[in-house]
Amino acid sequence: MSTATTPEQPSAPSVRTAPTPPLSSDSSVAPAAPNGQGRSAVDWRIRFGALCLIWGCSYLFIKVGTDGFPPAFVTLGRMLFGTAVLVAALMIKRERLPRAPRTWAHLFVAAVLLNALPFTLFAYAETTIPSTLAGICNATTPLWGMLLSLVALSDDRPTRRRIAGLGLGFAGVLTVLGAWQGFSGQDPAGTAMALIASASYAVGWVYVRRTLSHTGDSNLSLSGGQLLMGTVQMAVTAPLLSPLPSSFPVGPLLAVFTLGALGTGLAFLLQYGLVAEVGPTTATLSTYFIPVVATTAGVVFLGEDLAWNTPVGAVIVLAGAALTQSRPGSTPKPARPERARFRRAGRDRAGSAQS
Repeated sequence: MSTATTPEQPSAPSVRTAPTPPLSSDSSVAPAAPNGQGRSAVDWRIRFGALCLIWGCSYLFIKVGTDGFPPAFVTLGRMLFGTAVLVAALMIKRERLPRAPRTWAHLFVAAVLLNALPFTLFAYAETTIPSTLAGICNATTPLWGMLLSLVALSDDRPTRRRIAGLGLGFAGVLTVLGAWQGFSGQDPAGTAMALIASASYAVGWVYVRRTLSHTGDSNLSLSGGQLLMGTVQMAVTAPLLSPLPSSFPVGPLLAVFTLGALGTGLAFLLQYGLVAEVGPTTATLSTYFIPVVATTAGVVFLGEDLAWNTPVGAVIVLAGAALTQSRPGSTPKPARPERARFRRAGRDRAGSAQS
């Protein structure tokens, strides 16, 4: 989503570092790099927990939404309400959408890969698979990103540890699906759609890194434009995929509104602030909490069954994903030095362009 970013106008992490996992199915807009702005009045740990809760419950909201609306229209509503939140944020911050036609062309492709396609695939998938399985499939995004980086990113060198993490992660997927039982009890088509959606996020992030690094637009501006493009795409394609809804049941409608306004709109703004305050390494840890929240929500609120292999496989998937993001001898750095490093880099490269 492949050049390094500058701290002033970031739109995605640099691919010159270890690949950062997309934050979730809803981290479908490129995150900001630390910028040294003031802290929120609410402690970052509380906002981090809220972010994990909102994103983890997204699969619950998708499931409820598809009970009342065709999957394509669930995606359309999600995009519409999410876009409304970001446009409102742009107005409050007095920022503008991108202006360059080339930027909008790249945002069109990014919206397909990071919004319209995966959101729709997850919605269709959840008509036949549990929300718990969808949430766990989403956790494979870092694995697809690692696999893609081995093929497409020459500056992302494979290591034994990261290749082992890739193998371990996909072994976890097989465990979740109960491969030794011939995948009995799981819908192959629905599961495949969820996995393709997760892979689409990985491809989308690589695309954005390579094409939108040097636009000069703010992260919020690019993300608002991206969601706007996705909304237009779904407004055109949803009526082609499904008939228009004939009714608007309250429960599913509220689920779609929450999915868009909170899960896609507000959650991005929370993430934006977290990355700015504590750095991308800490912020991306939400990836590893989302399947836990999704599984809990599915079992508690939807009464979905939970066989032993589902949580065990999920732990294996997350362990593999963590290995693909690690490097031998690496140690986490506290947030303050990380922000200082970005500020120093910004001063050194002041005035330079900024994936």
